[in-house]
Amino acid sequence: MPVDQTCSDSRNEKSTHSYSKFEWHIIFTQESITDNSVSEQVNNTAIAVLERYAHEQNIGLSKAELKQAISKGALWLTPAKNKKQTQRLRRVKKLLLEGDELHFYFNSEILSAAVPQALLIEDLIDYSVWFKPYGMLSQGSKWSDHCTIARFAQQNLANERPAFIVHRLDKAATGLILIAHSKKAARALSNMFEFHQLEKHYQIIVHGDHRKRPQPDIINSDVDGKKARSTFSCLSYDETTERSLIKVKIDSGRKHQIRIHAASIAMPVVGDRLHGIADNDELRNLQLCAVRLRFVCPLFKQERLFELPETLKPQL
Repeated sequence: MPVDQTCSDSRNEKSTHSYSKFEWHIIFTQESITDNSVSEQVNNTAIAVLERYAHEQNIGLSKAELKQAISKGALWLTPAKNKKQTQRLRRVKKLLLEGDELHFYFNSEILSAAVPQALLIEDLIDYSVWFKPYGMLSQGSKWSDHCTIARFAQQNLANERPAFIVHRLDKAATGLILIAHSKKAARALSNMFEFHQLEKHYQIIVHGDHRKRPQPDIINSDVDGKKARSTFSCLSYDETTERSLIKVKIDSGRKHQIRIHAASIAMPVVGDRLHGIADNDELRNLQLCAVRLRFVCPLFKQERLFELPETLKPQL
């Protein structure tokens, strides 16, 4: 079986424990099959190829462990007929053709991560609206996608519909996020976000007394060399903790825009270890939440308004 196999763990012992992180790149050929005791179809499946390769490499991954990693998004397929179309593969009994390439990415730390529980706000069939909790990803990586909001929606909605990300929230942020369930809906909603055809409101908790600044507080400093505009309005202030609860409306969608703008006025978001301060008493989670979305649905031309209940919004 011709292969290009890369292992990122430098220890010598070949076991599941020593190889906690590695990747395999396997090109399937009929000549690689040596076991004549089972049918050709069984030998040609993705799981059979991975089992054989694990045995050859003396890596102690059982069939069940391989299946579990695959279900969490660790396996990719590049078909021989279209080398430009590499996609995640979950069908362990997928029959391989001559020249098909399997890419298996194993990272025990990532694969063992617990899946945060998202909350369905509304299911509109073509797309759904969710509350994304702390620690849940908007997008997966080559190693897995089991901790993403898209995969969670796919597994927890009726009929296991396809799920497409149309906008993102940071892993540490919480709040409202839309998931499309068809390519048509994904294109329409993505365009809506790209051209800022909606209102997005957030709430943040920051260090300092924001009441001392102009209300509303318009911040239009560039982010990564691009124009950006945020409007901050103080909702309340806690004298004990010296922290302010702020409503934020953004007119652009630059990466980390709210966090950068908050830090630019010396009032960083609580929990922001990238742009803020890391006090010993700092709250563990980033206090930034997408609380309200308002738009005209591009599919049905109906006005939609979604707002989180108060219990899910940041609290001083």
